[in-house]
Amino acid sequence: MLFTDRNQAAYQLAAALSQYQDMHPLVLAIPRGAVPMGRIIADALGGELDVVLVRKLPAPFNPEYAIGSVDESGWTYVSDSAAAAGATPEYIEQEKQRQLATIRRRRAEYTPLRPPFDPAGRIVIVVDDGLATGATMIAALHGLRERKPARLVCAIPVAPVDTVDRVRLYADDVVCLETPFSFQAVGQFYSDFPQVEDEEVVEILRR
Repeated sequence: MLFTDRNQAAYQLAAALSQYQDMHPLVLAIPRGAVPMGRIIADALGGELDVVLVRKLPAPFNPEYAIGSVDESGWTYVSDSAAAAGATPEYIEQEKQRQLATIRRRRAEYTPLRPPFDPAGRIVIVVDDGLATGATMIAALHGLRERKPARLVCAIPVAPVDTVDRVRLYADDVVCLETPFSFQAVGQFYSDFPQVEDEEVVEILRR
């Protein structure tokens, strides 16, 4: 194990991101697991916290494996492995619509009284609790780039080397604490990796 829990990973990421301290960065967490981490990082850096809503497109026979992702605008990333995993164009479109419905529900639940914070002209740090294929992070970064941030940073505790290289094409900076050689799932690198529920996300964003 590399990390005791998400909190420990978040404090380590905050230290690695110290160059952005007191520059009022916008920390955008990918729900749900990264939201408690985003709170710690935003507080440490003197920034603001919000969510960036993206969803992976799971493989037809392996829901844990991402063959692509979709962002809040509907832009879709499809990996080169999608066809080999059995994903037809019809399946991808159907799954895209299903995930967009989840995104719309979460936006209404998470920030019902305000629009998303505007990233234009700001240092934007996108946080997740780890990357496997990097599909959701790519969708998040792509959507945010369209909104003209001053600097776009990807911050994750752990990811495979090839995933970091893939994501680097979409960000100005990638901060990744660990790149283990043997990588099966993000959770294997945490001693304690509980599911974060919607209620916790809502409470953190309300605060």
